[in-house]
Amino acid sequence: MHRPLRCLFVLLAVVASLFPAVASADTGRGPAILDVRPLGGRQYQVVVYSAAMNRPIALWVSHPDAPAPALYLLNAVDGGEDGGPWNVRTDAAKFFADKPVNVIVPIGGRASYYTDWLADDPVLGRNEWATFLTHELPPLLNARFHMTGRNAVAGVSMSGTSALDLAIQAPGMYQAAGVYSGCPATSDATARALVYSQLATFGANAANMWGAPGNIDWTAHDPVVNAGRLRGVAMYISAGTGAAGAHDTLADPSIGGPGGLVNRVTVGGVMESVVNNCTRTFTDRLAALGIPATVVFHPGTHSWPYWQDDLHNSWRVFAPALGV
Repeated sequence: MHRPLRCLFVLLAVVASLFPAVASADTGRGPAILDVRPLGGRQYQVVVYSAAMNRPIALWVSHPDAPAPALYLLNAVDGGEDGGPWNVRTDAAKFFADKPVNVIVPIGGRASYYTDWLADDPVLGRNEWATFLTHELPPLLNARFHMTGRNAVAGVSMSGTSALDLAIQAPGMYQAAGVYSGCPATSDATARALVYSQLATFGANAANMWGAPGNIDWTAHDPVVNAGRLRGVAMYISAGTGAAGAHDTLADPSIGGPGGLVNRVTVGGVMESVVNNCTRTFTDRLAALGIPATVVFHPGTHSWPYWQDDLHNSWRVFAPALGV
């Protein structure tokens, strides 16, 4: 399902990574849109040069052909390069086809937490994703696609933490944020171990991101510690319990057979139970501070069908915050 489109965006990300020197020469080392290619309907394939990372970044954009706010959807830990980005893994293109909002999905950023790293990583290279997403990209998209300046950001799994962190680090930029099965903590021992393990899966070293354990940056990027700075941001926060839910049956088309079901209820179940604990710590912190949020806990595992449900359900939170 969606295999040709998935291959297109993976190829785009790979090709984009091969010509940083050319992009640098063409743009005079400033951020710039290198290419906009219509994909049909309101969908576009966009390539943007990031001066901070000295390379092109591929984007999928859904544009309503009129001035509208923006919703940034961040991919899971693979950056959308392996299993595919949001627009391939879910019905995002169809769901937003009649809605007055620009939807932007960056392709890339695997294991990066979409943040600015303290040091270049031997495997991942240079990560300056927060600079790209909050400083370089918005002015370019605002000018090309006539956005209104109101923004929401949402992430899944790894990037759920990133969505909150971006809202904390760039106060006033995002009117809404969504966390789908993320672990909104980074500085306690359990959360830090999770971060290290996710990055290690891709051969990266988390010490290059926020320093050695105990470095102040681990606390500076912790949404639990900095929850007070999210006051005024409309939030949708969701996590499964880890127990089998509506999409964890052989009847679900995303399962792909008995082996897929076993993997989902074991690996995906354990992962989601860990995420659930992190999420409850965060929502308890919000409650203690008197900060409102839409919180949804449900039976289910760490898997894309639930995140598609979250995308649909969170629109009722995002739309009023975006003024549409």
